[in-house]
Amino acid sequence: MLDIFSLKGRVALITGANRGLGQAMAVGLARAGASVAVVGRTSAPQVIEEIEAQGARGKFYAHDLADIDGIPALVARVKADFGRIDILVNNAGMQSRHKAAEFPRKDWDQVINVNMNAVFFMCQEVGKVMLAQKRGKIINIASLLSFQGGLTVPAYAASKGGVAQFTKSLANEWASQGINVNGIAPGYMETEMNTALIADATRSRQILERIPAGRWGRPEDMVGAVIYLASPASDYVNGTLITIDGGWMGR
Repeated sequence: MLDIFSLKGRVALITGANRGLGQAMAVGLARAGASVAVVGRTSAPQVIEEIEAQGARGKFYAHDLADIDGIPALVARVKADFGRIDILVNNAGMQSRHKAAEFPRKDWDQVINVNMNAVFFMCQEVGKVMLAQKRGKIINIASLLSFQGGLTVPAYAASKGGVAQFTKSLANEWASQGINVNGIAPGYMETEMNTALIADATRSRQILERIPAGRWGRPEDMVGAVIYLASPASDYVNGTLITIDGGWMGR
C-alpha cells in the first residue's frame, strides 16, 4: 500500500529550499526516494547533506528567482543534469509589510515578481518538460492569504491569491495530459518570514487563540502533504489547495 507514496526514481526540483519549509520538504522528498534539485539564492550545503543522508542524489543551483529571464536556462541545466523533471515545488517567496496607504511601488513590484510571476514562469518552463514526458506533478506553495486579506501585506495577499488562481487554470489545461497541478496553503508557521509576528506578543496570542491545534505550524508539518501531492497517491487530484493550518480556516 505504501508504494503509492513512493517517489523512487523521480526527480524533484524545489525552489527556496535553503531553510524552513523548503528545507523540510526537500529532505522529505528525498526520504520518499526522489532525487532533489535545490534552487536558492545562496548555497545550502547542509540541505544537500541532509538529502544525501537519505540515500538520494541532491544538487544545488544558485538562482535568484527575481531574474525571470534566467528561468529557462535554470530549468535546462536541471534537466541536463538529471535527465528529467517529475516534480516541481514552487516554494520560494518573500514578504514586505507596510500600511496600504504607504506601500512603496518598489516593494510591491518585488513581491509580485518573486511570489507570483516567477512561480508562473517556473510552471511554464517545467511544464514544457512535463508535457513532453506526458507526466508530472507541480505543487505551488500558496498561503492562507490566498483566501484572506491580512493586514499590511496587500502585495503578499495579491501574489498568493494569484498563485491559487493560476494553479487551478494550469490544472484545467494540463490534467488531461498527465500533469497534476495543485497547491499547499500553509498556515502560521515558525519560520523567518513570520519572525515579526512571533515577536509581537499581542498578535501572536491572537493568532494562537484562533488555531484549534493550539500551536504554530512547524516545517515538518508540510512533509506529508508534499509527498502526497508528488506521488501516485494523488493522481486524480487536480487544481486543489490543501491547507496545513492547524484548523485555522475551519474556525
